[in-house]
Amino acid sequence: MKSLRTPDERFKDLPGYPFAPHYLDVPDGEGDRLRIHYVDEGSREAEPVLLIHGEPSWSYLYRKMIPAFVQAGYRAVAPDLVRFGRSDKPADHKDYTDQRHVDWMQSWLDRMDLKGISFFGQDWGGLIGLRLVTNDPDRFARVVVANTGLPTGDHPVTEAFLNWRKFSTETLEFAVGVIVSGGCTTSLPAEVIAAYDAPFPDESCKEGARMFPLLVPITPDDPAAPHNRKAWGVLQKFEKPFLTAFSDGDPITRWGDKVFQKLVLGAKGQPHTIIKGGRHFLQEDRGEELARVIVDFMAGTPPV
Repeated sequence: MKSLRTPDERFKDLPGYPFAPHYLDVPDGEGDRLRIHYVDEGSREAEPVLLIHGEPSWSYLYRKMIPAFVQAGYRAVAPDLVRFGRSDKPADHKDYTDQRHVDWMQSWLDRMDLKGISFFGQDWGGLIGLRLVTNDPDRFARVVVANTGLPTGDHPVTEAFLNWRKFSTETLEFAVGVIVSGGCTTSLPAEVIAAYDAPFPDESCKEGARMFPLLVPITPDDPAAPHNRKAWGVLQKFEKPFLTAFSDGDPITRWGDKVFQKLVLGAKGQPHTIIKGGRHFLQEDRGEELARVIVDFMAGTPPV
């Protein structure tokens, strides 16, 4: 599998992101290897918090939250999904499928051998991360999700998502930093927008980023639909603490929190919250507040 790797100098002196890089190689599914980058802060003996980003962001999205977890005594681990951040980027759009993304991250998680995980996922971080949770529930102590879903194609998606799907494939220039900025209520400084652009020195590196919206199941016969239905079957019996912390201003995932609250067994009776003043990328808009919500949830919910 041909893949691209963003030069290290693109990540030098990014604002608010002092974290040392870490890398693991995983099978690419075609006899070769892919390098996955991750942030790993805090004591290796501490309870781990796994933070998975979505599209088209990378672990930079968690720079405001990671210090809060470390200060609270936890280990914060934030990988870059394949073809994002400092992780390798398969060059051909045909190399990207929903299942391959899950397989790549499952291989990474198996090699990390994390246990007793508190998981947080937003956007595609939820779609992929919840598949990891349901693949091996015993690894996880609790789950928090925000501005995400686990679609099966059996129900309509929002018009905002359909517009995003159309834009991602038709726009001539996929301006990642501008796209992230447009998904925030706050006005991002130019240097922060540039940091979101850092992993993508040219359009050839963005092939996977453009593809992700097309991998979301919007019809019942989508290849990913059976896998997500199976995952829902596990979630409906998932007894461990499950919290929703959606923002109040995301047009793409609006009301998605109610689905989790209704269907996931471990969501019953939890202190679900709405993060006010955040749009799709609430980690950017209200990162410190979101981290406090998760830390308080962890402190108040001993593992099952």
